[in-house]
Amino acid sequence: KDMRPRVEVFAAGDGVNYPKRGQTVTVHYSGYLPSGELFDSSRDRRKPLKFKLGAEQVIPGLDDGVAQLSVGERAKVTIPPELAYGERGFPGLVPRNSSVVFDLELITFS
Repeated sequence: KDMRPRVEVFAAGDGVNYPKRGQTVTVHYSGYLPSGELFDSSRDRRKPLKFKLGAEQVIPGLDDGVAQLSVGERAKVTIPPELAYGERGFPGLVPRNSSVVFDLELITFS
């Protein structure tokens, strides 16, 4: 079983600048259930998410997905339950053992 998120790019980035572990990334995201139902979105809040890459501040699939994007890149990232919210799910938002789909854009990193 493939234990990596599936990344489908729909807007190419610069193809040069990729973030590394320990750097702080700034992303916009919209998170969807497999049904297409939106459960969370930084775009709706008009406030991008910042987190340190590889520091377990987000679900593993987001760490892995963002690491595959170059600056300005926007992609659909499909994350299996094992790399998402797993057995617990995210109460009230994501059911147990559900994969999730993120529309993810790497704005910048430092």
